[in-house]
Amino acid sequence: MYQCKRIFSLIIFAFTFTFAVTVITPASAEKVSVAVAANFTATAKDLAQAFTINTGHEVVLSFGSTGKLFTQIIHGAPFEVFLAADRERPKRAEQEGLTVEGSRFTYAQGKIVLWSRDPNRLNPEGTSLEQSSAIESDAITRLAIANPKTAPYGRAALETLTKLGVYESVKDKIVQGENIAQTYQFAYTGNVELAIVSLAQAELNTGGSHWVVPQELYAPLDQQAVLLKKGAANNAAIAFISFLTSNEAAVIIRKFGYTIKQ
Repeated sequence: MYQCKRIFSLIIFAFTFTFAVTVITPASAEKVSVAVAANFTATAKDLAQAFTINTGHEVVLSFGSTGKLFTQIIHGAPFEVFLAADRERPKRAEQEGLTVEGSRFTYAQGKIVLWSRDPNRLNPEGTSLEQSSAIESDAITRLAIANPKTAPYGRAALETLTKLGVYESVKDKIVQGENIAQTYQFAYTGNVELAIVSLAQAELNTGGSHWVVPQELYAPLDQQAVLLKKGAANNAAIAFISFLTSNEAAVIIRKFGYTIKQ
């Protein structure tokens, strides 16, 4: 029953979006406030630009860890759309009665990588055993991960270190970023030798070296979107959530290294 309601709602959103594209004028353009998980920063900016070109609506993006954004939403932050890095928080927002029924769906699946600014530090084709040795090496004094309590990508990093069997030996080297964007910044600036970040971040930088972490080492990063009740009467919010399901959005999302559930 829930699935049927969700599909029906998305059909309504799609119709609304198509209608908005055909009749929008500068006078009727609206603004939508979107809370976005930090790992999706670059992708969201491209999506917002494409959406504005198509509809004339303005998108205001706010970035942060999924956990902190969720806390802000719970406490009344004026967000209308929530793009999380997990399925847990959108589902909890739904349970709290903060969302439009049937609007929650997975818009992307993320991947994590072990990343270094040193182009020779990591072998992209290396085995898990080889990467474990690299992590435990005496040459590594600091390893950055996002805060696993608030950032799903940090939780995935912690799972990976545990399954690789290196957590106990490197836990004193771990530096936590507030979110995945700050975590990547630690490594990019050379403040840490290694970081576990998103594939999207690694692929934005032509320098450095990275190893894509096998999916069996961490739970799937299903990133879910939901229309919040604060956006229920906003045409721009409804149109944006629908745009995320379009072919144009899918091309942009895949460009940044994400996959999309069929």
